[in-house]
Amino acid sequence: MANPLKARLQEGKIALNAWSLLPSTYTAEFMVQAGWDSITFDMQHGLHDYTSAVACIQACQGHPATPLVRVPWAEPGILGKVLDAGAWGVIIPMINTVDEAQALVKACYYPPLGMRSNGPVRAAAYGVASPYQTIANDEVLILPQIETREAVANAEAILDVEGISGIYVGPSDLGLSYELPPVLDREEPEMLEIYRDLLKLTKDRGKVAGIQNMTPAYGARMAEIGFQLITIASDGVFVGRASREAVAATRKLVGDRKI
Repeated sequence: MANPLKARLQEGKIALNAWSLLPSTYTAEFMVQAGWDSITFDMQHGLHDYTSAVACIQACQGHPATPLVRVPWAEPGILGKVLDAGAWGVIIPMINTVDEAQALVKACYYPPLGMRSNGPVRAAAYGVASPYQTIANDEVLILPQIETREAVANAEAILDVEGISGIYVGPSDLGLSYELPPVLDREEPEMLEIYRDLLKLTKDRGKVAGIQNMTPAYGARMAEIGFQLITIASDGVFVGRASREAVAATRKLVGDRKI
């Protein structure tokens, strides 16, 4: 079985990525039926733990959205566990150096490329034509986050590490690193120039660039300049936004009158 998200990206197509903060299989099922190409279960800043991430990956089964996980940190144990659970890729925060990128590769790939321990549990079911262990190194996506000045300075060398699939930009932390407000849809000229530089590095190497966005309009702009993996907001944002809109619309209609 091939990784459908990786296949889409290799064809040069834009992929829309959902972001899951809420540890609910009910919410996950609604999200994956909405038409996203992938969904990322966030174990770093989201409310997911390993158990909820596994359950939500199971909820994706039979739907077209490819499950990914953002791990809390580049720790080999949790990287191996989420891949064993059936994540087709991982997003890894705060990868700043070549050494960290090399260690990441070792944790995520089976020999000879890495040192991932054998025990794919759920992921073994992906090995339909061939055993999962024979396809995993070709199919999993490894996306280190570029979200500091140091990571920007080392981005070229990080992308040159064999096994790194591309990069995923974290605008909020990146802004903080440059002493700017921690927002997603950035407009500062210097930040947009950094984006263009990162995109050139990834394009020159035939690799993938993803980015976190708050609004569809800004996500579309990022796609136009070359980002392929486009994340829009999160399930928590969507619930809050829809709730506020419903309350505002109803209050406008009913006013504050008494019955």
